[in-house]
Order: sequence, then C-alpha cells, then structure tokens
Amino acid sequence: MLLQAQGLAPGSARRQAACGVAREANNVRVVTAPALSPGRGGVFGRPILPPARVVSVELEAPTLSTSPATVSTKKLFCEPSGQPASAAYGPALTGRPAPLGASIDADTGAINFSVFSSSAESVSLVLFTEADLNAGRATFEIPLDPYVNRTGDVWHIMLPGLRDDLLYGYRVEGLHQDADKDYPGMRHDNRRVVLDPYAVAVLNRRRWGQMGPNLPYGEEGVLGVMPTWPQAAAALPAARGAAFDWEGDTPLNLPMESLVIYEAHVRGFTAHASSGVAAPGTYAGMIERLDYLKSLGVNAIELLPVFEFNELEYYSQIPGSEEYRFNFWGYSTVNYFSPMGRFSAAVGQGAPARASCDEFKQLVKECHRRGIEVILDVVFNHTAEGNERGPTISFRGLDNRVYYMLAPGGEYYNYSGCGNTLNCNQPVVRQFILDCLKHWVTEYHVDGFRFDLASILTRAHSAWHPQQYDQETGQRVAMTSGGAIVTAEGIMTDGAGVPTGYPLSDPPLVESISEDPVLRNTKMIAEAWDCDGLNQVGAFPHYGGRWSEWNGKFRDVVRNFIKGTDGPWAGDFASAICGSPNIYANNTPHETDWWANNGGRQWKGGRGPHASINFVAAHDGFTLADMVAYNTKHNEANGENNRDGEQHNNSWNCGEEGPTPKWEVNRLRQRQMRNLTGALLLSCGVPMINMGDEYGHSKAGNNNTYCHDSELNYLRWDQVAEDPHGFNRFVRLLIHFRRATPALQRTTFVNDRDIQWHGELPNVPDWTDTSRLVAFTLHDGRGGGLYVAFNTSHQPKLLQLPKWGGRVWQPLMDTSKVAPYDFLAVDGVLSAEDVAAARRQMAMWTADHTYPVLPWSCIVLQSTPEDPSSTAMIKRAAQRAAAGGGGGPAGPANPMTWATNFISGQPPTPGNTGRGGAGGGPSSYGGAYGTAQTAYGSNGNGASGNVIGSYGSAATATTSSSAAARAASAAVAGSSRSGSAPRVSPAPAPPAHSNVAPRASPVASPAAAPAAPAKGAGSNRSNWRAMLEAQPAAAAAAGMSSMASADSDNEGMSAAERAALELAMRENEALRKRLGL
Repeated sequence: MLLQAQGLAPGSARRQAACGVAREANNVRVVTAPALSPGRGGVFGRPILPPARVVSVELEAPTLSTSPATVSTKKLFCEPSGQPASAAYGPALTGRPAPLGASIDADTGAINFSVFSSSAESVSLVLFTEADLNAGRATFEIPLDPYVNRTGDVWHIMLPGLRDDLLYGYRVEGLHQDADKDYPGMRHDNRRVVLDPYAVAVLNRRRWGQMGPNLPYGEEGVLGVMPTWPQAAAALPAARGAAFDWEGDTPLNLPMESLVIYEAHVRGFTAHASSGVAAPGTYAGMIERLDYLKSLGVNAIELLPVFEFNELEYYSQIPGSEEYRFNFWGYSTVNYFSPMGRFSAAVGQGAPARASCDEFKQLVKECHRRGIEVILDVVFNHTAEGNERGPTISFRGLDNRVYYMLAPGGEYYNYSGCGNTLNCNQPVVRQFILDCLKHWVTEYHVDGFRFDLASILTRAHSAWHPQQYDQETGQRVAMTSGGAIVTAEGIMTDGAGVPTGYPLSDPPLVESISEDPVLRNTKMIAEAWDCDGLNQVGAFPHYGGRWSEWNGKFRDVVRNFIKGTDGPWAGDFASAICGSPNIYANNTPHETDWWANNGGRQWKGGRGPHASINFVAAHDGFTLADMVAYNTKHNEANGENNRDGEQHNNSWNCGEEGPTPKWEVNRLRQRQMRNLTGALLLSCGVPMINMGDEYGHSKAGNNNTYCHDSELNYLRWDQVAEDPHGFNRFVRLLIHFRRATPALQRTTFVNDRDIQWHGELPNVPDWTDTSRLVAFTLHDGRGGGLYVAFNTSHQPKLLQLPKWGGRVWQPLMDTSKVAPYDFLAVDGVLSAEDVAAARRQMAMWTADHTYPVLPWSCIVLQSTPEDPSSTAMIKRAAQRAAAGGGGGPAGPANPMTWATNFISGQPPTPGNTGRGGAGGGPSSYGGAYGTAQTAYGSNGNGASGNVIGSYGSAATATTSSSAAARAASAAVAGSSRSGSAPRVSPAPAPPAHSNVAPRASPVASPAAAPAAPAKGAGSNRSNWRAMLEAQPAAAAAAGMSSMASADSDNEGMSAAERAALELAMRENEALRKRLGL
C-alpha cells in the first residue's frame, strides 16, 4: 500500500514558498494539532488545516497569443503535486477542480479526480484492484495536499499513466457529531471509503442477489459494512477512442400528448423463465423483448429506478416464509450517475464495470429504433444512507450538512418517509442534480424523467454558517447553535429566513431544471406530493408548462365511478375524460387546497391536458386485475402483519374476495378491467399503463410488493402468449386506436363544439350523486367522431343516440361482449367479414339511433357516412316484423329484455314479458333457455364453474354468424355441456357503499340437463382462441337454415340489396333459433 510519509514535500520549493507567502498575507498560521482520537486527526499525523482558505499559487506568466483560445491553464493544474509514482501510475499532478468526478484531461491524457467537501480536514484518493476490493482492502492510498490539491471546497489530483482496470473511492477525515458535540450535523468517518457522487459506474458485486464476501467487517482495516453492504468503488472513465457508437441516434422528441407510457421494471420485464431471453433480468434481456412493446403500441417506457442501488439493502428472511426481502423496485439510490450494474448482462459475465454504461446505451438506442422514448424514474428526494443509523456510503461521509436536510441538532428531516431528505435547494446539491440530469440526457440520450416525490424538490433547504477560525491559533471557533442558521425561536432555516422544509413558491432547483438549455426538450414529470402531506397536483411549479404531473386524482375518480359509487363521481369522471381541466385549466383553487391557495397560487391553471399523466394503476398499489378482485389489501407475504401498503384502494371485488370459480364474478371482473382500461385510453391527457396490466397480472392482492424478487413482480410471458380472455388483444387494439385518433391527443382542452354530454337521451346528462351513466360524443373536426358511454349501474340501459345528418353509428368496442367481439377490428383474429357481420347484427339498433348497454359496461361507436340503401332495408325489415305479430328477425318489441340476454349470454329471466307486448311470445323463457344450452352455457366448464372466454359464456360470439362466429358457437356447444343440471349463481352484489339493489338472480329451468361433455372439453379453461380455431364443419351444428325472402317488400330492390337483406335475415333467424324465440 502506498502511504504518504509525514515529511513528504507538498511540491516544488517555489510552490512551497508561494504557499507560505499566501498564508502569511492572509495572517493564517499553521499549527500542529495535539494527539486526537480516531476520526479527528489529520492524515497520518498531518496537522489540521483550516478548510476555508483558497490558496493562490504563484505561477510563471503564460505566453500570450493573439488568439485568447490558445491561453492554457495547463501549468496551473498539471504541475507535480509531490505524491510519488507507483507501478500503477506516474507522479501525481495538481489536478483540476472541474469537472467534478473522474475525467480524462485533454492536455495530458491523465485521469483527473475532483470531489467536493467543504468540511473535510483531509482527503485521500483510494485505488483498488477488483481482487483487493473483494478482500475489503485498499490497493493504493494517496493523500491529497490541502494547499496544493485543493481549490476552495474542491479537492483534486491528477494521475498520469493510470491503469484503467483500477477502481477508486475517497477516504475523508473530519468531525463527527458523536465525538464532537459542538458540531452537530458533522458525520465524517475515516474508517469508510466513500463513493464519488459523480462516479460514472460502480462495482461491488457483479450479479443480482449475489452476497458480498464473508469478511471480518468492523475490524480495523477491513472495508465494507457487512456481506449485504460490501465495499463499493467507482470505475475509471473509458479511454479515448472507446466511445459508444450511437449510429446517429438522437432523442425522439415525440409530442407529449402523443405518448402512451408503459411503466416497467428492467429486471421484472424478463426475469421470468417464460421470457425466453438469453440474459433474463438485464438491459440486454429487455432489448430482446422490445418488439413486444412496439406491437402493443406503446411509444414510451418509464423505467423504475436504474441508478445504482443495493438490492440487498433489506435482505432478511421474511417471517413465516422461506423467501428473503429484496429492494426490488430500487427507490433507494446509492449513486446517481451510474446505471445499475447488476442489471448488466456484460458485467455479470465479467466485463469491466463501465460495460453497464454501454449496455444501457444500447437499450436506449434500440428503443429509439422502434419509436419508443425512454423516461427514467429518478429519486432525488432521499438516498440509501438513511438516517443516523444507516451506512456511510457517499454523501454522508463527504459533507453531511450540505447534502441532507438537517435540524439544528443534526437530526434528519424525513419528508421522504425513508430516513433522510436530500437538501435539494442547497446550491451545491442543486448543481449536482442539474449535472446528473444533463449527464443522462447527453451521455445516454434519455428522453425524460419522472421525479419521485417531486414536492420535496420545492422545499427550502437547511443552511449552516461557514466554520470560523481564530486567525492567531488557527483553531475552530465555537459557534452559536453549532453553526446552524436558525430563527430566534431556534427553527432551522435556509439562510434567508425561510424555515427548512417550507414549500417555496419559486424553488430554485425546479426553476433551474425548467430553464436549462440542455434540458429544453426533455420531458419532466412530477409525482407532485411527498410523505409529509404536501400535495401539489395541479399547481406544481411548472414554469410555462414545462412539467407534467402524475394525476393521482384521475386514478381515484376513475376507480370510484367505474365501480358505481355514490358521490360527485359522474361529474368528476367527465372532467377526467377531458384531461382534468378542473385541475389544470381552472385557476381558482378549491378552498381545501392549501398549497394552491398559498405558495402555489401562481402555478394554478393555464395548462393543457398533456399536463396530466393519467393512470389507474402503477407499480405501487393494486394491479388492474387485483383492483377488481379484492376489497382490501393482502400484504401478509411481506412479513409485516399486513400493516404496510395503502389502506384506501377504491377497489371492488365484484362479489367475491380473491380467486373464485364463479363464472358470473369472473365475467364481471373481465368487464370491469376493460372498463377501467377504456377510461384510461379514451381520456385526454397522457395515459400510463403499469407493466403486466395489459394481460391482467395479479399480485394476489398485495399492493406493496417492493420486497419481492419473485413472480409477483415478474411479467408472465406465458400468460401474455396464452391470453385466455382476450384481454391483451383488447388492450393492444385500444392503444393503437388511441394513437390513430387525433381527437384524443390534445394540447388544448375540449370546448362545447368538440364534445357534447348525453344521458339515456341525447344532450340530457345526469350529474347527480346517484348517476351511473356518463355518455358523450367527441367530434373529430372532419364531420365524424365517437360516441362513448360508460354504464356503471347494475341495470342495463337503452340509449338513444344523437342524430348526425347523413351519418350512422357503427359499433367499435363493447366491453360486455366476449372476445374477440369486445373490439371489432381486422387484426388476424377477426377478418373483415367477421367485423362486417358483427356490425350488421347491431344495425337494427343503430339504424334507429339506439343502442343497448349492459350493466357495468362501456361502448364506443364510430360515426361513419350513412349507406341509405342499407338503412332502408333494415327499417323495412323492422316494419315487416312489427306487422307480423310482435316478433320477427328484428327482435322483440321489448328490446331491453332481448338485448340484455343477447349481449350478456345470461339466461333470460322467467316471467319476462314476451314479444309483442303482454302475453305475446313464448310462455316461458326457461324452457327456451334449456333447449339453447349448447350455445348459452351457465359456465364454461360444467360443474367446475370456471369461466370460459371473457365472461363465463361465449354466447355473444353468436352476434356474428360469420364462419369464425359459427365455429365459436360450435366450440362452446362442445365445451359447455355438463353431466349435471346447469347452475346459475346470483349476480354479484353491487359495492357495499352503493345504494342500488342487487340484480334479480336468473333461474335456469331444471329441464335443461345437457349431455355429457364432449371429448377434450373437460380442460380447466377453454379460451376464445380455441373457439375461433374450431373446425369449420362445426358450423352445421348451429342449426342454420336459410330464410325465404321473396315477399312483396323485396320487389324493386337491386340484386345487391336483395342479397344483403337475405344475409341479414339469415343471421337474425339463426340467432332467434339459438335464443328459442
């Protein structure tokens, strides 16, 4: 180990003289300190030197040039500083104070090291080989001369010829409040080697979950804290000529309003074995699966933290389990400039630590090739060092008073809920954060940042007086309040009289980020609240709209309305659909909004819908599937007796808590998942989808899976491929539809010309607290548009549609229908013929400007130019049916009874009025249902009660009599027979907080005992793909018969009209037979 001897000359005789002159001129006298306890002395017995003096060095006058650009400071920073050479590097040079971190000097090719510490008494540069790092010992230790290797509060040194496989850190000596009671907030510890905050790559363990070496931690000379916190060190910068080849890549700069964001975790994305990638859980593994995201339609990924963190931070066995706690999400940063090393496949295979940099750059480049932006979730509110009981890793050992928000006694403010709070608006910390953001934009081409607990960025920092020294003795002078800048009442302040932690109306950090020219096109997203109750949603300091916000109010409103809760939710839901103008356009704050009525008043209103990042689920909280399956959280697996996690989830389990075999509950859950997704993707603003929600990932009711490195947090690629309920297809098509619909991608809020609100009648909305219906038309500016309706009642609705001259409404989406008919699009599953046939079946309604909507369902209709001949045919058919005695191919006179059964697949309720008014039609629907059991099974798998298809019955596949639909009907006929009488469970009860009555339970006739199940139909689950893949020959089993159409009404029709009418009649006749009508 190279140590600096006590008598080592600090530099040339001339520089020593210059230093002496400078000291004498400033009346500074160097004194030798008495023997001190560990942690207080200078380096190896060197005297304590006042840290507050900037020493100028007398230099030879530089040779001048007519071009100012040729004037160099090389002589100032590249002179020998006195530390001798070793086998790993040449004689040390003075070094430069900027840039901070380790960098390659352009003049000499040497490595320059520069680190900030205003309170250090001495600093040593520590170098490691990887072998020595793993052994917990330093390889070289080079003390920095405080008069030569220091400029202001920046310590620096330059090493030429340095081996590039070495790693580095710093040993910092100074005061510690436990031993020096008069200096609260000081926490230097010379037993630790701390990380450079500006390190570009970090190494301590190579593979995720790998334990550190088993060393006698705590003994003198052994570095590191424990096997889960082994010594870490920083990598040196890459040599010249080793630059990453971006191949012309630049940030995409997609418009904010055009984004569909996918929140993802790097490891969780491919860690499951079904991902099939070569390096699961890594940046490289994610690259292999990026085409999935492109096909899904998302054009931005928001990555959970990828800055260096310690996944073993919480490592301990979970009580009552064989599993161990991990810091899986990564919201506990160790180093801000470094990509997470154990997400790198290359580093795991033995490559240098900085290989993680290139691997992450490759991920960004591949995302950009697919039109996908990369947004990083960043945590500038706290660090992994925690409170006073946490480890000293970096910031605490360098300058605790500067980097952390402290009280006068040195206690840590805890606005983050994680033990400490980063002192964000302190000038040095502010510059550090700004440098970090620019580093990720310039070096990694990232497109944006999402700031975790961003309200902390607006809080006033804590400030301390600079240490004063006696000019005669050079000793520290005791200061009032230990140097803390406090009010007369003893309250810590920012040095300008503002109490520490108070929210600033014009926070310097947020302003600097907003106005920085390098970050001009970078997307900024704030999670505009923190753990102390400060909520700035709608009034986060946005500096001309530079910031968007996670809209937690959107989440709460949508969840409450979709589950059918009493309250102001219908009106609030309508506002959420519009992009939340009540939050982002309205400049009059609610009386309960403390921030917007005080410091945030100037930031309230004046923004567009793209300020709202809409979401209904995120990484923390219930997944989409759990939101409709659990009323309460079930976090027992976390080992904290279910005390952790959010208590208020605004969820509804649809009648049963957790997994259930009841088909009607599972059917409703699938419908509600579609409704929530529809609300998200049909709203103005910027939608964000949580990883796994696109296929219905469940975490078994656990809403706080931060500590699980398991399938709870892994994307299940096998479930994506299987897609048994067609939900992944539904989400994919809806995303692509949104991206193809400019009316949903707005920079300004809608007005009365763009949108009209409806109820069961056009232009008659219901905004009362008991309203369960929100419907609207959204114009596209070209004569067309959309009709969207959400029915969150337990009752079906027959809606009258607005009449737009020369246009007709065509069904696009209906969440009550079985996949693939929940979304009518030609996509390889449905053909153009399938889509056209499904729309013809509903033409009897749309031609008359009506549409039936089932309970807890959403519809989307598209306005298309009217075909007068088709409309006339449908109307003539309806008139003929009415004249024929109350029933016919157009359906019964009581449309809601017929439509409810037609769309839902539920058996008709006995006692319903028959066709043609009271007393008309069949005497009992029960018998008819029994004869149609093969098409309308009560559950998907006989006595097992498991759901089949989307909603427990594939009955609505018969809405089309195309080849695909006929095959689906035949498949259902073969898979829904049971050896026992059909069982129909009561419909699920409405939420407990709702004032509506439960639906009447449909009853099946005991005469409907079906035959034994067909061979191969007894599997646990039949899915919609199986139906569509059934043999075409099965269509004969559907009992299709042609219908004569040679009546007098056909006279005068063209051949094409006659053929179209005959096709529609055949389809309706087949449907009537299946319904027993």
